[in-house]
Amino acid sequence: MLDKVLNAKSVAIIGASKSKTKRGYQAIKTLLTDGFEGEIYPVNPKEDKILGLNCYKDITDVEGEVDLALITTPARTIPGILRKCGEKNVAGAVIIAGGFRELGAKGQELEKEVIAAAKETGVRLIGPNTSGMINLKTSMNLVGIQNVPRGNIALLCQSGNMALTLITEAMILKHEGFTYYVGVGNEADIKFHEYLEFFRNDPDTKAVLMYVEGMSQGRKFLQEAYNTSIEKPIILLKSGRSATGKKSAGSHTGSLAGISEVANRAYERAGIVVIENSDELFPVAETLSSQPVIKNNCIAILADGGGHATIAADLLSDYGINMPELSEKTRSKLRKILPEAASVVNPVDVAGGTDSDPSLFADCARIILKDPHVGGLLVVGLFGGYGIRFEESLAIGEEAAAHRFGAMVKKRSKPIFVHSLYGSYESHALDLLRHYDIPVHDSLDISCKCVASLCKYGNYLKSYHGKTNFVFDWRAKAREQGKQIIQNVKKEGRHVLLEHEAKQLIQLHGAQTSVGQVATTEDEAWEIAKKIKGNNERVVLKIVSPDILHKSDAGGVKLNLGSEKEVRGGFKKIIKGAKVYNPEADIRGVLVAPMAKQGLEVIIGTKIDEQFGPVIMYGLGGIMVEIMKDVTFWVLPLSPTSCKKILEDTRSSVLLDGVRGQKGYDKKSMRKLLSMCSELIESYPEIDEMDLNPVMLYEQGLDVVDARIILKK
Repeated sequence: MLDKVLNAKSVAIIGASKSKTKRGYQAIKTLLTDGFEGEIYPVNPKEDKILGLNCYKDITDVEGEVDLALITTPARTIPGILRKCGEKNVAGAVIIAGGFRELGAKGQELEKEVIAAAKETGVRLIGPNTSGMINLKTSMNLVGIQNVPRGNIALLCQSGNMALTLITEAMILKHEGFTYYVGVGNEADIKFHEYLEFFRNDPDTKAVLMYVEGMSQGRKFLQEAYNTSIEKPIILLKSGRSATGKKSAGSHTGSLAGISEVANRAYERAGIVVIENSDELFPVAETLSSQPVIKNNCIAILADGGGHATIAADLLSDYGINMPELSEKTRSKLRKILPEAASVVNPVDVAGGTDSDPSLFADCARIILKDPHVGGLLVVGLFGGYGIRFEESLAIGEEAAAHRFGAMVKKRSKPIFVHSLYGSYESHALDLLRHYDIPVHDSLDISCKCVASLCKYGNYLKSYHGKTNFVFDWRAKAREQGKQIIQNVKKEGRHVLLEHEAKQLIQLHGAQTSVGQVATTEDEAWEIAKKIKGNNERVVLKIVSPDILHKSDAGGVKLNLGSEKEVRGGFKKIIKGAKVYNPEADIRGVLVAPMAKQGLEVIIGTKIDEQFGPVIMYGLGGIMVEIMKDVTFWVLPLSPTSCKKILEDTRSSVLLDGVRGQKGYDKKSMRKLLSMCSELIESYPEIDEMDLNPVMLYEQGLDVVDARIILKK
């Protein structure tokens, strides 16, 4: 679908110029200098030739076919130019100009005009407000950055400066290079998920690197990311996590991610490796594009000093990576080649054994990687710098070891990472490692982050089949009685279900809840209460009114009632209080229900996220939800695996297993309730929000004590 745009064989430069400072000049010069394989058509009504190329008065005057137009003219000219491109059957356009929705209401209207023109003509748009795009495979450089290294990483970026940073890092530090760069800009037409689909099908792209400020179709992106990540790793840095960052991102693109917890959790569930520090972004992408994944979350460390080994072990432990005990066979072989003072547990410390012969690193690595418990190896310390630090002749042994490292990775399909204090020095041994795609870094933190990311991706690939693909089946499992409840509410012109209606709906889908009955008189209230009391239970009374959502504010809740006097008195007080609170309120009666027993209070809520669609929240409930804010957000639908993981995703998860001699709570029932909530939202697309708070969780079973469901208006 995007092939003629991103793999264009002919490019028109609309706004071509003879001025060397203008984008319309720089683009033509770069295409000529880099040796673009296709046709170049400058367009400017005032010029006859630019840089030796014939210049056309209008895009429609070009004799040949035009796949892509680079438009460098001001924002106000874009709609008209796009219509001309449509007449010429141009497949796509790169719109450099800013001045659209990032500038407010006036710019937003202009952007709508641009989108409308694109839809009328069928011209696909990159941008607007973009730095451009580069296809390294055909030397189609529409950005102007010189000497961009070629490689196997596709770069999607919403910031020209961030793209320049990553490309410069790849150039200076001799990192892996790129297949494509696309400045996504305002994402007015072509969306992130469409680029992702293109890169998934591109045979030369091995990984996708992304810097995102906001995206307009988050759920479609998650669906495409799920399909892509099982074939190629996706590495993403999301800005706008803080309030200040969101404000900055909003002013640039006019699109926000919303709750960062929702975004990060959703990305991870789609198999995306999320990065939070910009200096880790490219090293991780380089690692995942070139290394075999670590399949068992286990790493060994080989060091020439105890300090670096200890720090590395701590960092990897913080990331949740296992440091397996080496087998006796492995330790025995290491003892035979290392000094007596060496440590042959994991981490392995050579204790000076490599001082006279650095090639010993390769001997140790070969033995360690043969250990079945080891999934990969991190070498830390001075490797690559022995010939610099001590004696120049030692570089020969280092180079020999580097060649052997490369062969080991290929043979064992187990990655090797090298942290070297001399990573920024001229070292042939380190250059050889890079030649074999072995990650080399002078930062121990970045080396460990690369290890952790490869483990994380390996863990995902082992279990992705148990994840959700973020696709709803809206045909689903709605019950006829449930449909009727919602239809009745809508017929009355309401968008909020009364509590007993909400409880009836969730009960239809298997939720454990005491619905109760609605009483319109105090006599009815007492009759209902007597039946409940027959089971030796006390009762709760709650106001039933579509005009009173916050029942406690109106004095509309009376708890723990037992005697006839308490029930009748409670009924009177609730009705009186409701009329005082809102004299115009439509009072339907009082709900009489069993008083819930004490248990662990949790909350489950759902809402529609503006970017990702339906999401669910789970955590401590009751008053604790506001005090502790110990909740987690997940994008729906939930798989059985997700229902298990979501319970483990809060600080209070330890309470479910019981603490200080207390018995644990019924996690199986809670998983069923979470699954029910996912099914409910999937079954009734009319639901906008749902709030189950509190849910009382017991040693056996649970009780949804209060339920609120709000429909879309």
